[in-house]
Amino acid sequence: MPNLTPELYWLTVTILLTGIMWLPYILQLLGQMGVFAALMDGNHETGHEALWARRAKRAHLNAVENLVIFAPLVLALHVMNVHTGLTVLACIVYFWARLAHWVLYLFGIPLARTLAFFIGWLAQFALGFTLLGWL
Repeated sequence: MPNLTPELYWLTVTILLTGIMWLPYILQLLGQMGVFAALMDGNHETGHEALWARRAKRAHLNAVENLVIFAPLVLALHVMNVHTGLTVLACIVYFWARLAHWVLYLFGIPLARTLAFFIGWLAQFALGFTLLGWL
């Protein structure tokens, strides 16, 4: 079993979480269209009828967009051998904030969703500021 730092562990589980966020909205589309029709919709011309599925898709896209920021920060910390209590906490907070953001987005709870996003954003900045030596 690999010996992951806590930061790499939380990066890995965040990547895995992001990697399964597509399942609910794809399953909804399969149910809406039928398996064959959904598989033949190569240009993705059919939209989701269920509002929750549209929100789930946008939440997944948002998670992917933010993973592009989070992952390089964690990898840079690893390369620079920077591991502090703050970096571990920021990675843990980021994971739970992203999970909360996805769930809250899925259920259409806007203010709480925005708060979860903001908490994850702060966690990213804590990592970046640590890399820059500002924290």
